Formats: sequence, C-alpha cells, structure tokens
Amino acid sequence: MTPRTPVNRRAVLAAAGVGVLGVAVAACTGSRSGSDAGKPDEPNVRLVFTPPLDGEPPNPVAEVSVQAENGTLNPDVKLTNPRGRVVNGRMSEDRTIFTVAEPLGYGTEYTWSGTAVGTDGKVVPVEGRFTTLEPASQLNVVVNIGDGQEVGIAAPIILKFNGTVEDKEAVERALSVTTTPPTEGSWAWLGEDNGSRVHWRPREYWAPGTKVRMDAKLYGLDHGGGAFGAADVTSDFTIGRAQVVKADAPSHRIVVIRDGAELMALPCSYGEGDLDRNVTRSGIHVVTEKYDEFFMSNPAAGYFNIRERWAVRISNNGEFIHANPETVNVQGAANVTNGCINLSEADAERYFRTAIYGDPVEVTGTRIPLSEADGDIFDWIFDWETWQSMSAVKGEAVDSSVPATPSDAPTSDAPAPR
Repeated sequence: MTPRTPVNRRAVLAAAGVGVLGVAVAACTGSRSGSDAGKPDEPNVRLVFTPPLDGEPPNPVAEVSVQAENGTLNPDVKLTNPRGRVVNGRMSEDRTIFTVAEPLGYGTEYTWSGTAVGTDGKVVPVEGRFTTLEPASQLNVVVNIGDGQEVGIAAPIILKFNGTVEDKEAVERALSVTTTPPTEGSWAWLGEDNGSRVHWRPREYWAPGTKVRMDAKLYGLDHGGGAFGAADVTSDFTIGRAQVVKADAPSHRIVVIRDGAELMALPCSYGEGDLDRNVTRSGIHVVTEKYDEFFMSNPAAGYFNIRERWAVRISNNGEFIHANPETVNVQGAANVTNGCINLSEADAERYFRTAIYGDPVEVTGTRIPLSEADGDIFDWIFDWETWQSMSAVKGEAVDSSVPATPSDAPTSDAPAPR
C-alpha cells in the first residue's frame, strides 16, 4: 500500500481562496451599476403612426395607419372621433398594420387607442391624437342627372359648384365618365354662373340605351384658393330612346322623329321675328323641364302670369313648346309668337307626353342663332374641336356670363364624410 501523503493546509486554503475569488469576479461582471441598477428592460415593439402625431394636420383622405415593428397589434386597436364613434378600419393579416378605411372629417381631432405586443412578450399602449386640416372654405356641387334617371340623347352631364373653382385642371382630373358602349366625349368649363360649372358632352348625340357612370372624387381635393371639395358625387343613369324635334320655322310645323321614324308632325307658330326678343333662336336646344300648367310672364311684351298648358322648356331664355289657343287660327300658316313654339292644346299635350329631359330640339330657319346668352345648356352650339379646347386639361376654359341651371333640375348629392 502506498503511504498517504499528508495534505498541506496552507495549500488547501490557497486553492479555496482562488475559487472564491473566481466566484466573486464572475458576480461583479454580471451585475448592474450606477443609475441602471434595478431598471427593467424597455419593450422592443416600436409603433409608427401615419400621419406622425406631431406633424402637420393631414388631409382627411390621406393614409391613416399605425404599424407595429418587432411586434403585433392587438384587436382592440381603433381610431375614434370626438363623439366616440369608431372609424372603420382594417387589420393586416399579420396584425402588424391597422389602416383607416374611410375618409375622415375636416378640422376634426381623432384619438388612437388599444394595445400592441412585442416579440419580447411585453404589452404597450397604442395612444395619441391628431387633427385633420381645416379648409378656408368648402365647395359643394350638384349634378343635373339623378341616379336611375333616363334622359334624352342630347343631355350633357352638368356639375354646378356653389363657388369659383380656381384650380379647374385639378378638379377636372378628379372627374371620370364611364359608358357602355364606349362613347367619345369631353369636359368643358362654361362661364361663371354664381359659381363654376363644367359640362361633359359626347361628340355626337348619345347612342340610345347607353349606360353612364359619372364619378367626381372631390372630397379632400384642393380646388385652389383655399377651397376644398365638400363631398364626392356620383350619377348612374341611362340614355333613353332617340327622339329629336325638327323645328324648321319657315315650315310652320314641328316634326318629332323617334328612333329614325316620324312620330308626329304638328302645325305650329314660331316667334314673329319683328324684334330680336321675338325671334326663336336657331340651333340645338335641349329639353330641361316640363309642366302641365305654367304661368308665363314677359314684361317686355306686356303680359304677366298668363296660364299656359303643356309647357316644355327648351332654353332658359324663355323658349317653350306649349299650347296657346290664341294662335290656333294661324298655326301651320304664320309665325306670330314672342319666341315660343305654339301648338294647339291637343297637339301640345300629345308632344308633352313624349318629351324627356335631354331631348334635342333642332330649330332652323330664323335669323338669330342660339348663343351663350340664351340659357344654361348651349353645349351643342360648339363644334367638337372648340368644345375640346374648353377643357382645363386639354385647353383653356372659356369664361362668360350666362343664366343659372334650372333650380329644380334633378340633382344627386353624396353623403358627407364622417
């Protein structure tokens, strides 16, 4: 047996001391020091708001979203308006982005709320506020043709603004017309009429049965001069049968053509023509209104509130096709009126019941042409090249002073954004 070697106590203590020292050094290396001692780790999720919460007031149709980097958003994330209404929004499939899915209001404060969780498992609040821009003014617009309406083959689309559009090009680029079948046409800016107005007209008369969709994406759009669009507007309508009134003054009659065939030929009397104000204007008129009973006044001719029957307005200068029993004896033989087209009561009713908004009435054979001074729809006095030049996108807008669109013409208004 090998004899046991005695252990040196001093060596044991030295070895123990080295071990203790090693432990002490390791402990010092892993500990916090100074002001960081006892402070918890920061969450690693980062929230990115669009628009930035401390940025300029955003346009209410600009992108509004919150994104979680190094984490995900919880289903409780939402944006609310001052009344507590939750704005519609959508969450991405990976739950990293929540995007607002509807236009916001002008000059309104919105509040973010909810939570997000990082890849480290730590939850953070989604919170913050921003206020959308407040325009100096807002422009409203009405469209002359309502949803579901059937109109005649000469009907233009008319957008009437309640103020001046300074940036006509920007507004026109926000307008679109879609047709089935495809139809060539163009926008044209007509004169200020207590506000701007822009018309879309086909190159030739509409094809019967055409389906038309007009979109005006105007809300949130800068119209120039500090004005922004108050609302989007749309119109979906249909072109009806092809009915044209051929109105040749020397013939003392009108001929109504329906889909290429004569529907009726009626004796009538046109404007006497002794004075300019009594001349029925030559040119393509457009039916805009009709009344089974209408009270007419013409101070220059000396009559007021005269009851007339079966009145179809063809221009805003006072021209109608209507019944007039007082001229029956000369209808078909002489022109004696103050500018209107007179028919017998039976013939006037017969024509009245066939007429719709947008029908063309082609007057010929008089000494004064229809012009911008004669009403709100004088679109067809322009040849195609001239009409195209009146587009703010293709050319310069024409400025003139003309009467207003009939106040009770069909309109279509879009709901205001929330």
